[in-house]
Amino acid sequence: MQRWRGLEDIPQDWGRSVVTIGSYDGVHRGHQLIIGRAVDRARELGIPSVVVTFDPHPSEVVRPGSHPPLLAPHHRRAELMAELGVDALLILPFTTEFSKLSPADFVVKVLVDKLHAKAVVEGPNFRFGHKAAGTVDFLAELGHTYDYEVEVIDLFVRGEAGGGEPFSSTLTRRLIAEGDVEGAAEILGRPHRVEGVVVRGAQRGRDLGFPTANVETLPHTAIPADGVYAGWLHAQGEAMPAAISVGTNPQFDGTERTVEAYAIDRVGLDLYGLHVAVDFLSFVRGQAKFASIEALLEAIADDVKRSRELIEAYEATSGRPK
Repeated sequence: MQRWRGLEDIPQDWGRSVVTIGSYDGVHRGHQLIIGRAVDRARELGIPSVVVTFDPHPSEVVRPGSHPPLLAPHHRRAELMAELGVDALLILPFTTEFSKLSPADFVVKVLVDKLHAKAVVEGPNFRFGHKAAGTVDFLAELGHTYDYEVEVIDLFVRGEAGGGEPFSSTLTRRLIAEGDVEGAAEILGRPHRVEGVVVRGAQRGRDLGFPTANVETLPHTAIPADGVYAGWLHAQGEAMPAAISVGTNPQFDGTERTVEAYAIDRVGLDLYGLHVAVDFLSFVRGQAKFASIEALLEAIADDVKRSRELIEAYEATSGRPK
């Protein structure tokens, strides 16, 4: 998959293409449906497919300080899009000047002049241009002038027929904030992942016999509610079953919120300074302060046991996440 950052990176001889535009944070199952249709349509027409997204998130430019928690960094989204068969990813730097482009100017500058769109695939609620004034109907109207077609794809619905919610990044963020990582995984189509560099902490886990990787997460990451989770620690090309703690470590009167992963049954791991990823499979229990260190150790041992059981049950049917 080709990756371009800015309109100037697009090859000058780029021909017609099928395009879809959006933030696509998380590349959840609704996004997968839209992107997958763009890929299929491109193959039908014998031309490349292009995903257009933005950095930073538009809300941070339009309303500073309102940046939503992110479900996936750009490199992870690119990996997921490549798996869907996308031919090229265009990341547009979202600036104040760019935000002032009218919907018509956006179409001309991006879709017509640079990507030579033959078809555009979007969800029903897609908005674009200054103050999000552009709609899919307006996009289709301009298509008659600039020789491209527009296809609108409905999103999946989560829950029972007639009583569910559309699969959305907003819903996914809410579920993660509530600690419902299984609900989030239903929308994402995989466990929720956070990434970062392993840094030195207080090393209390090591002293207690459960050494953890203290992950300094990337800015704006969507982090699950405080508690203990079962999941995986990805490091050095390996997915290791893990018991994961999120919170402030109230047992030792901590104040800084951290994500720490204990790789189950692994001894002698040295991950300091490495970029790692943590996948959240299931919620095990909430954050708690225990009456004694002995009680804490009993709880940790039970957390590890429960995490191992949950992971083994998942892997028996689904395997380990990539």
